[in-house]
Amino acid sequence: MKLDSVTLAILGNKLAAVSEEMCLTLQRTGRTLYVKETADFACALAGLDGRFFAYPRSIGVSGFVGLECLPTIAAVGPLEPGDVILTNDPYRSEGLSTHLPDLHMIEPYFHEGRIVAYGWCFVHCSDVGGRVPSSISPVNTEIFQEGLRIPPVKLMRRGEMVPEVRLFLDANSRTPDANMGDIRAMLAALAAGRRRLEQTIAQHGTDAVSAAATDLMSYAAQKARAVLRRVPDGTYRFSDYLDDDAATQLPVRIALTATFADGTVHLDFTGTDPQVATAMNIPSRGRPHAWLTLRVLALVNTLDPTTPLNAGLLEPVRIAAPEGSLVNPQEPAATGVRHAAAIRVNDVLNGAFGQALPQAMPAASSGTVIPVVMAEPDGRGGRRVQVIEPMIGGTGARSGRDGVDGRDSGISNLANNPVETVEAELGVEIMSYALRPDSGGAGRWRGGCGMELTFRALTDDTNVLGRGMERLLFRPWGSNGGRPGAPGKLIVNRGRPDERRLGKIDVLTVNAGDTITFLTPGAGGWGDPAERDTAAVRHDVRNGFVTAEAAARDYGVVIHGGEVDEAGTRLRRAAMQPTGGYGPERERWDAVFTPELMDRLNTGLVALPGSTRQRRRRDIFAQALCALPDGFPRTGADDDALRSARDRLAAAAAAL
Repeated sequence: MKLDSVTLAILGNKLAAVSEEMCLTLQRTGRTLYVKETADFACALAGLDGRFFAYPRSIGVSGFVGLECLPTIAAVGPLEPGDVILTNDPYRSEGLSTHLPDLHMIEPYFHEGRIVAYGWCFVHCSDVGGRVPSSISPVNTEIFQEGLRIPPVKLMRRGEMVPEVRLFLDANSRTPDANMGDIRAMLAALAAGRRRLEQTIAQHGTDAVSAAATDLMSYAAQKARAVLRRVPDGTYRFSDYLDDDAATQLPVRIALTATFADGTVHLDFTGTDPQVATAMNIPSRGRPHAWLTLRVLALVNTLDPTTPLNAGLLEPVRIAAPEGSLVNPQEPAATGVRHAAAIRVNDVLNGAFGQALPQAMPAASSGTVIPVVMAEPDGRGGRRVQVIEPMIGGTGARSGRDGVDGRDSGISNLANNPVETVEAELGVEIMSYALRPDSGGAGRWRGGCGMELTFRALTDDTNVLGRGMERLLFRPWGSNGGRPGAPGKLIVNRGRPDERRLGKIDVLTVNAGDTITFLTPGAGGWGDPAERDTAAVRHDVRNGFVTAEAAARDYGVVIHGGEVDEAGTRLRRAAMQPTGGYGPERERWDAVFTPELMDRLNTGLVALPGSTRQRRRRDIFAQALCALPDGFPRTGADDDALRSARDRLAAAAAAL
């Protein structure tokens, strides 16, 4: 049965509304700030193939359209009305869950004795045990350290919660009551989806609703292919780096070769670093996973906003993700901070697509999402664990538009937490939550500003965690002559005699009166800064996005008394020299670790047994870096040192 276009449009809107009502139910009944305020959750309707045919556009995490439920469903065997599956295991769910704090639930929706669809939802819960409060640590080395692993099991059996499963959940969390509050909200969301789907079936019939599930995905695939045909056929390559793996000082490379051909795209991640011995691995299982394809969805929906949001968008996408690499790790690799690598994958896709569509694609976004978490003593030997803020930066500028300040929805739709709510939940005083001046990359169109969050701890022995801190070394790159955004920073007790400037943290212990400042990166600029309209620069200075000093230094615009000095500006702009869009640190790194050398090296490393990859990688980098000065690439090196390091790297790559 194939539906006519009018009926398909009606059912498409109704089914999307079902998924949105599920989300609203979950948010309104949720227990924690992660759900109520941050909106780190999602709901959807899946077909009998386990793929999502109805997904909300405007609430919850936007990037999980490409997840697949079928492996999890198959793992539990026959289902009955009232059953609900629960899992959080990235490996046993085949990538449905991507780290342990994400609890996923699936309920079969029956009609007249047979399953017609599945309801799905997930939430990021406060704590599932593990080595640190909130369960996520960048320096965990295997998934066993990250908390309770829940293989696909029945949480609900014929409408009743399985008591043994609940016991395991409660016994393995620092926040069992908060977790159970969110779990019950998930069950309420699934129940809302079941009721609304039954109403839709009553109105339109089972056959029509089942046909809509298939036809909506076919329609989305058709629209996606039409958009991808607008991309010039060809092969485009791009690479980018995580600052390090949180355990060593070695940057972590993500490489992509994107090949467009007649409405399809093949994304090949060969040349990406081997999986790391920390928690930044993306458990894609080698599929067109949501974390590896999100930019394709964004491209299609930007160029054709009428495309329905469902798994059909990924029909034209093929993936090559070498097993044992950062983007397809082997069990039991840790995955808790996989979002840091996923953001960099987004930047790599953005860079490759920007070569094909330079007028459509933006410069790099801030490249970081930092869930800032506080775990304070509760007076009874335990800790209250709560998110303070999911810190982000800005959006990259693009042709004709400045980036968005303090907002980057590159991988999700996470919202900020109201200051009043945070202070009511925790012993913390928020001192500043603001945009960060001079952080957006200069350009004809300016990159979005990063953010500042400064808070004071009110309790001794308080733990602060900032997972996913990135772009502290390699700046968000500018495009088409634009300059990079400012790197991020973390400062304890800023401006005091005991000030400390830190890099990435695992668990930072502070006492009452200590202040903690997170400065997130700004985004890259687009186009030559000397071509920016002087009135736009003046507007930025007046509004505090750019200081007068930076206006003269970065844009060549001289401002006195709030007005543009036209004569001084002409002189400054005439003397300006073009600068690189990657920033000096990345340019120095690439002078030694060239893309060609890194492709060869990583292809050889990934082919090695998992037990030896990391050791060989460390040894090879040590041989190259010993020829360079301490602090490289923050500090420069002379040509002889660069040449020596490059020769050592080439010899090591050839020996693999």
